[in-house]
Amino acid sequence: MIGQLTGTLIDKNPPEVLVDCHGVGYEVSVPMSTFYNLPALGERVKLLTHFVVREDAQLLYGFATVEERAAFRQLIKISGVGPRTALSVLSGMGVADLAQAITQQEAGRLVKVPGIGKKTAERLLLELKGKLGADIGMPSGTSHDHANDILQALVALGYSDKEAALALQSLPTDIGVSDGIKMALKALAK
Repeated sequence: MIGQLTGTLIDKNPPEVLVDCHGVGYEVSVPMSTFYNLPALGERVKLLTHFVVREDAQLLYGFATVEERAAFRQLIKISGVGPRTALSVLSGMGVADLAQAITQQEAGRLVKVPGIGKKTAERLLLELKGKLGADIGMPSGTSHDHANDILQALVALGYSDKEAALALQSLPTDIGVSDGIKMALKALAK
């Protein structure tokens, strides 16, 4: 319903801000990544928003970038992850870091975020795999399917996610799966 707010920033009290839009003040909860990039009080601000209607409240969440809002929307689709938890995740790590953690299946990075336990981190990794930043850490130009197949083959051979991702970065962009696995194994053997 409310997709964007443009107005004057009246108050900043983490994680909430108050934005005056032609005489109407909107309370907006924002992740800390957005909060730190807000202008000074009295300045113009533009926030992309996500509007949540619950039985007991109507809540507005704001984001500086399209990527943050998209990540937020993906997070709240997961069972057991509400808007506050999603904000906590986005406050604890940037969208690129989150996407990289999901691509490399690193639950340890997610557990460092306050409010995220081991089970929730594993659920996030499982449900967001392939949906959020699937191409982060993959060589540019290499098709996602080929790079993902190569990565999974290396992990199946006993290499860690980090080792496999580093080996992928050294591959040519137009390489096939079998040749990519061979080249990655040679790079890892050095």
